[in-house]
Amino acid sequence: MAGFGSLAPKTKNFVVAGGLSAFVLGVYYYTMRAVGGTDELQVAIDKFEDMKKKDAGNSSTAGS
Repeated sequence: MAGFGSLAPKTKNFVVAGGLSAFVLGVYYYTMRAVGGTDELQVAIDKFEDMKKKDAGNSSTAGS
């Protein structure tokens, strides 16, 4: 870190921006791996929609 002070201001900005970008991408990658590939809310919505379709199909045949 001793050589960091002798860099030009624009270069320092690029170094800091690169470090922050790497940190943010690392946190994003870690979070996505921890959460997993499945979206639990979307799975629950899909199940609910399937149940609603089955109930609608059963009630329409029972009413006829």
